[in-house]
Amino acid sequence: MNTNLPAERSREVEADPIANPGLPAHTWRPTDVDPHAERRAERQVALLFGLSAVCTLGFLVSYFALSIGEGGDTFLNLGASTVALGLFMSGAFLFMGIGVIQWARKLMSDQEITEERHAAASPQEDRDATLEALSAGLEESGIGRRSLVRNSLLGAMALIALPPIVLLRDLGPLPGDALTRTIWTRGMRIARDVLGTPIRPSDMEIGDLINAEPEAIFEVDDNGEHVIEGAELQVAKSKSAVVVVRMEPDEIIPGPGRENWSVAGIVAYSKICTHVGCPISLYERTTHHLLCPCHQSTFDLADAGKVIFGPAARALPQLPITVDDEGYLVARSDFTEPVGPSFWERDSE
Repeated sequence: MNTNLPAERSREVEADPIANPGLPAHTWRPTDVDPHAERRAERQVALLFGLSAVCTLGFLVSYFALSIGEGGDTFLNLGASTVALGLFMSGAFLFMGIGVIQWARKLMSDQEITEERHAAASPQEDRDATLEALSAGLEESGIGRRSLVRNSLLGAMALIALPPIVLLRDLGPLPGDALTRTIWTRGMRIARDVLGTPIRPSDMEIGDLINAEPEAIFEVDDNGEHVIEGAELQVAKSKSAVVVVRMEPDEIIPGPGRENWSVAGIVAYSKICTHVGCPISLYERTTHHLLCPCHQSTFDLADAGKVIFGPAARALPQLPITVDDEGYLVARSDFTEPVGPSFWERDSE
């Protein structure tokens, strides 16, 4: 705006900056003047929403009915499940979108409105008028009085929310008690990692540290196949790994109720850092400190695995141990607290 204009002229320019160019005569749509065309358009929109619902049901049926993997169903040398899921899901959204477009083009209120630009901060009366206009727009959309369109849309939207829920199944089995349990059980032997050989107290000298796992991880059946294998094996190894350390018995400060959790100065702790889950085995034999290489959290294995430095928020879980009838180190039970990162508050008692 030219700031040299007189104040009165400036107000006139601001109030009416462009002359009204005029609008051509409004052309009414067939659905605006012909009740039969209106009802036909309403049925078309409802049909599109119905087709969307059918495609969603087809997606769900395909997900459960078609097999995948080796020997699975195929279509044109492609995985039938993948093809069907893709086609049905795209069809569900396609028909939903076309239905909404047709509803807006043929059935929603057809009015032409002009409005002058104004300052960003509108007066309160303009804001109230805007809310009223929104309410009027909702009324003019016809969703309240067009029950066929409304119900078919709501049905299609309700069904289209099911595939994402069903697909959660592909993320894997429910965790159950996976956060609080490992495969350690009473009487299970402690075995050297990689080798799988059990450990006797006499095998260890003062200051020794052995990386170990439950013996069950190394068990094989009559055919020489591992009893635990695949993803289950990897999960078991990652959660159940321990470090076994021997020190002078009088250097151990047992935690409350843990007076019999060691054997001749031998203690066992989870190998998984309680900060973000890094494996730990950097051991200072003179101080009995175990250092995490990722973020330098440091735990005192002589004092119930307490944190003495770094970002870790809780002590390393201790595995209660004893010896069996053959003199091998075994677990008294599973860990009594969750192993791994402390992303949330968890009871460790």
